[in-house]
Amino acid sequence: FYHMDLYGSKERFDIFPEEPAGRGDRSLGDMRRESALSSETVQRPQEVGYDLEKEVAELARMYGLDEDREKELELLGGHLEKVESRWPPARTEKAGLQGSRYNMSKSSSAVKDPNQSTKQQGLPDEASQGENQSKARADDEAESSIWSRGGLSSGGMSDEWNSQAVSEEEEEEEEEEEEEEEEAADVFCCTCKIPIRAFDKLFGEHKDHEVAQLPSAVESEKEEIHKNMCKLEEQIAQMENVASHLEEIFITVEENFGRQEQNFEVHYNDAVQVLAQKYEEQLEALGEEKRQKLEALYEQLVSCGKHLDTCKELTDETQELFLENDKAEFMKVKSFNYIIFFSPYNYRLEEFLKKEVDLELSTLPDFEERVIDVSEVEQLMNSINAIPAPCAPVINPQAPNAATGTSLRVCWGLFSDDTVECYQLCYQPVSNERHSDEQAEHTLKVKETYCTISGLLPNTQYEFWVSALNASGISPPSERAVYVTAPSPPTIKNKKIQSCENAALVCWESRDINPVDSYTVELSKLTDEENDDIITESIVGIPNCEVLIHLQPTQKYHICVRAQNLGGSSERSEPVLIHTTGTCFYLNEDTAHPLLAILDDGFTISCDELENPECDLPVYDNSFTRCIAILGSLIPFPGKHYWEVEVEEDTEYRIGVAFENTPRHGHLGANNSSWCMRHIITPSRHKYEFLHSGMTPDIRITVPPRRIGILLDYENCRLAFFNADIAQHLHTFTSRFQHYVHPCFALETPGILRIHTGITTPPWTAL
Repeated sequence: FYHMDLYGSKERFDIFPEEPAGRGDRSLGDMRRESALSSETVQRPQEVGYDLEKEVAELARMYGLDEDREKELELLGGHLEKVESRWPPARTEKAGLQGSRYNMSKSSSAVKDPNQSTKQQGLPDEASQGENQSKARADDEAESSIWSRGGLSSGGMSDEWNSQAVSEEEEEEEEEEEEEEEEAADVFCCTCKIPIRAFDKLFGEHKDHEVAQLPSAVESEKEEIHKNMCKLEEQIAQMENVASHLEEIFITVEENFGRQEQNFEVHYNDAVQVLAQKYEEQLEALGEEKRQKLEALYEQLVSCGKHLDTCKELTDETQELFLENDKAEFMKVKSFNYIIFFSPYNYRLEEFLKKEVDLELSTLPDFEERVIDVSEVEQLMNSINAIPAPCAPVINPQAPNAATGTSLRVCWGLFSDDTVECYQLCYQPVSNERHSDEQAEHTLKVKETYCTISGLLPNTQYEFWVSALNASGISPPSERAVYVTAPSPPTIKNKKIQSCENAALVCWESRDINPVDSYTVELSKLTDEENDDIITESIVGIPNCEVLIHLQPTQKYHICVRAQNLGGSSERSEPVLIHTTGTCFYLNEDTAHPLLAILDDGFTISCDELENPECDLPVYDNSFTRCIAILGSLIPFPGKHYWEVEVEEDTEYRIGVAFENTPRHGHLGANNSSWCMRHIITPSRHKYEFLHSGMTPDIRITVPPRRIGILLDYENCRLAFFNADIAQHLHTFTSRFQHYVHPCFALETPGILRIHTGITTPPWTAL
């Protein structure tokens, strides 16, 4: 759509306006005429609107925009209203006076031009011409006012119109943008990560971008948010763990500070005590030295006093002798109150003077220098900086699969910065019985924070605790944790296995005294003789020691059993081989009559004597007492089951099936809970009876069977007997078996019955 500038002249509504010759050299009169035309457009908006409607209609038909005609008319109508509102107001009084004086001289010429143009256009009457002249004068006045404001410059007017046109374009663009925003986005731009319209993908700036449907983008964004939320939750969990660890470290720091402070106090008290002891020892030694010095000086002083007294006496006596006149008395020597005759006095003096007098001090007044030995104190002071005893470790709970039947892996941690040289791990079995051997503690020293203890008992609980050691001492023991060893491998009862073409019933027994949590059965299909582990299937969470497994017909399977407890899984049991070619069962020894023997193969029964069927041999609670019979294991599988019995021609027997509750004191076939085929030897022939509730049909068999086939069909409610050697049908019981039945066998004369199981059902058994 061609852009129309509504603020220009009338010629601007033409799409391709013709450029008049000499446009650049327009006169002032031409400019006034254009101004008059624009003024007339403003003064008569209704007439212009009418012309614009025709113009818009023609343009719409030309460009195929008939559908948007109404919108364009509304838009143009709005523009016209804006033109009226935005047209410059009247000039002020002062400017109007000046403009009128200036433009009055030119108004006549400005009026003449419109008149001439009207004549050229061929207007019909003079009245309209006069009206146009008056309007032209008014337009000239308006134009003169505009020219006066604009400084007689046509550029000022065009600039104002251009600015108004630009503002109108901006408003139109804003309206278009608002309309686009109002349109709902229906696709998602994967490149820009914003919702967009499908139109923008085809023709817009997102043309080369990868887009997706908005619902799928929302779902993928939700999934991404969910993943981020999961990661955020993981980070939160990690931060919580870190915060918890920091709290533990904080507590450990407080504990270490307390222990270090206590260590300082103890060492300080020890050092003070040692110093006090050294002080007392040195002070006591100093006092002893003082006493010795004083005693020595006192003795020397006493000796000096005595010597002085002796000297004084001799001096006094000598003076007395010098004063004596009697010569005879003078020659007498007096000494110490006794008289020595005939000794001159001089001799006595000489003897006294010969005695040595100790004039030196016996001891010196100075004390020897005493130094206190502080080596022990230094040792104590140095030990203050030594590492403290570590805090108690934290033993971890038992990890999955950390145990075997005879070993356990124990882990622990030390949540502090204490220095540890080694760890002391202690353990003992957990038992309710108080025996010294079972409750004996075992101690190990290890360097790492884990240890594997071997030589343990299977499926047994053990109690563990650990302490940390360094040069300063041993830490308190950790909390005690209970670990349990894995169970022993179960033992599968080979003779108790029952199977058919599509299932098997496997039984086993546990070798542990303590109960286990569950069992896992693992079976592998044998595809050939060399490779026996192609397909493996596991059945987990079995609470009892037996399981019914669904298998595929005519296949071979290896079956193993594992025991499970909190400690982990046991080793595999010895595997057993199962063939799904036919029905396999075993003979229940608990139901056998005392005179009936089961040979080593487990499927041959014999009876050597029948003289006293009701003998006094030990009888089980579930044994037959009157009929020398035995029951096979229950056949708990629906469908068809086939087995054969090899008999001797001169042996009387009964073979068939019976319920679990069949009377043990009666004969097979004589009640409503058993069905059997009976062979009787008469003097004339071999007689065969098919008994149920003591009744039999009249059937004659000409060829005595040596190998009897028995077909049990639960679904079709029948029990059939065949001569397997010649594929001959003998008889069929039709009965709805309300319960699963047991195969049953009885001997009425000494003989042997050989039972064959695991036989594929022959095709000739189908009736």
